[in-house]
Amino acid sequence: MKIIACVKQVPDTVEIKIDKETGTLIRDNVPAIMNPFDAYAVEEGILIKEKCGGSLSVITMGPVQAKDVLYEAYSVGADSLIHVCDRAFKGSDTFATAQILAAAIRKIGNVDLILCGKQAIDGDTAQVGPEIAEILGIPHVAYVKKIREVNEKYIICERMVETGVEILKIQLPAMLTVLKDINTPRLPSFKLKRKAKEQVIPMWGLNDLGIDESAVGLEGSPTMVLRTFTPQVKGGCRILSGTSEEQIDEILDIVNNLD
Repeated sequence: MKIIACVKQVPDTVEIKIDKETGTLIRDNVPAIMNPFDAYAVEEGILIKEKCGGSLSVITMGPVQAKDVLYEAYSVGADSLIHVCDRAFKGSDTFATAQILAAAIRKIGNVDLILCGKQAIDGDTAQVGPEIAEILGIPHVAYVKKIREVNEKYIICERMVETGVEILKIQLPAMLTVLKDINTPRLPSFKLKRKAKEQVIPMWGLNDLGIDESAVGLEGSPTMVLRTFTPQVKGGCRILSGTSEEQIDEILDIVNNLD
């Protein structure tokens, strides 16, 4: 079975800064990590590979330093790594990103299963995985919490919905976006961690993927950021004193005089 896990490098900080002109995140000089939800996608790919045989390729799109998350994936058992990187991709929204990743997956070819984390913690849109599937024309299931059965023809899985759990059987090839409930990611192997830096990672850009420049980056992104702002911090407290009865009377007086 040929499995692909898509991973993303995200800022490891809550102090996010926004470019006021483009509305995009400023990632320069910000510590970065693998998107936590993607670690579960990588682990599930390894578990399926161990059960059914085959290979796991891990792909990321991002700047040069994003290769660090590929090294991390290799250290837990990924077989091959692919880095999608081009300055033209800067500023791509979820739709443009999905177009780029779908082109990379087509280039790999004959893929049976694509796995993504349910969402990235920097954007929280949960859109890229399903968009990739729609572009590729394959079935997809979001919010998968458990895989009951998997073989070379189909997967039976459980997914979370508002009212409980759905059990679905889908034909391969397919796309799944997974929740953290699905597994517990393994610790990296020290041996593989050392070996990871020796890997020659192919870097695919615009020309390698056969994508028109107008379809990526800010120009190819239909999402329009109208305004970005940092909310003003507001707060305060009022300490009440006196007996319990006096405090209750004071609270009622405050509530009754609210606008």
